[in-house]
Amino acid sequence: MKKLFLVGAIALFGAVNAQTTGGFKLGAHIGLPVGDAAEGLDFNAGVDVAYTWRVAPNFDLGITSGYSHYFGEDVEIPAIVIGGQVVIPAQSYSTGGGIIPLAATAQYSFNEKFFLGADLGYAFYTGEDAEGGDFYYQPKVGYSLNAKNDLYLGYKGISSDGATLSSINLGYAYKF
Repeated sequence: MKKLFLVGAIALFGAVNAQTTGGFKLGAHIGLPVGDAAEGLDFNAGVDVAYTWRVAPNFDLGITSGYSHYFGEDVEIPAIVIGGQVVIPAQSYSTGGGIIPLAATAQYSFNEKFFLGADLGYAFYTGEDAEGGDFYYQPKVGYSLNAKNDLYLGYKGISSDGATLSSINLGYAYKF
């Protein structure tokens, strides 16, 4: 997976090397977990950063990253007592965790207002017992409020061995 991602990054930079227009985007999103994630998670929120280049009329290509945190429910585990002895003390923890995606991003603008986009890459898990990461994707549809401000609706997913951490997100991006 890492080799595939490296080859994709080299191809991305090669494709946009000759282009002169580009720009930063800084944004934020909130969302509701769906599917497998809906059982133990309440909502997610995060920040996004991207740099894109205009590679063709109405088509931008670039790289994106950020941080997205999935907030979970507080879980209380009662103490386990065997023969009058506390074997495992009562515990309280909060489910949830975060991801840091590193992905290629693309956006096609139908006109000055409406666009379709997608992010594809790898998401690194964060948190106490987190390790590694998995395949990351986010298709989105958006509306440009003006030359500097975008709103989008997206489906963010991280897939691993048949399970998916996913959410439906509402996002905002400011273009520099």
